[in-house]
Amino acid sequence: MSTTILVTGGTGTLGRPVVERLRAAGHEVRVLSRSSREYPVDLLTGAGLDAALAGVEVVVHCASSPKGGDDRAAGHLIRAARAAGVGHLVYISIVGVDEVPLPYYRTKYRVERMIEESGLGWTVLRTTQFHDLVLGYFEAVAKLPVLLVPGGVADQPIEVEEVADRLAGLAGAAPAGRVADMGGPEVLDMAGAARAYLKAAGRRRPVLGVRLPGKTFAAFRRGGHLTPAHAVGRGTFAEFLERRTGAGAGAGA
Repeated sequence: MSTTILVTGGTGTLGRPVVERLRAAGHEVRVLSRSSREYPVDLLTGAGLDAALAGVEVVVHCASSPKGGDDRAAGHLIRAARAAGVGHLVYISIVGVDEVPLPYYRTKYRVERMIEESGLGWTVLRTTQFHDLVLGYFEAVAKLPVLLVPGGVADQPIEVEEVADRLAGLAGAAPAGRVADMGGPEVLDMAGAARAYLKAAGRRRPVLGVRLPGKTFAAFRRGGHLTPAHAVGRGTFAEFLERRTGAGAGAGA
């Protein structure tokens, strides 16, 4: 059955494949963006939200910014969704937002609680970091003579296309509350993953693990951002690197 679904962040890394899947399933999809001709919206001010949400049955909230303001944007979205009679708000969050005291994670956790208390039907999915994010980090730090990684920290990256599959499926179903986490298929030592990246990219750099101070990195070292019990992802980081570079890579610990 066709549903009218609004996707925030619908042009982003996750939002774009979510939109593709929802449209392929026959839903009418509105992509929310400040630059959209049809539905120009600024989530941080709420401008344009009421018009964009008119007649919408489901909202998939993918828009997010590490620069801040996610809680303010969520407040505007929740208010407008209630006024429009939206029946289901689906939110993508991050594994560890309640464990790792990173400001961005704390804000994501605050948004989760806002949605839970919104009075709307809701679904929250937490996933581990996307392969693209890990690759982006390595590409940035590989510009230095030494590739620095947080010492003693592992990661569990997941394929964004798999997350899009799950999120689109949740959007087409009834509100489910907090659903099971999604983690990548492997927990990888960051230094090992960095060496796999360098091999795949054909670059030579020494890899140095740096033990960083503070509560945030202590939580990362404890694995607060990992979910090995929910390692449901199939695509590995090595396979992702091979697709991106055309070279084989092993991403062992």
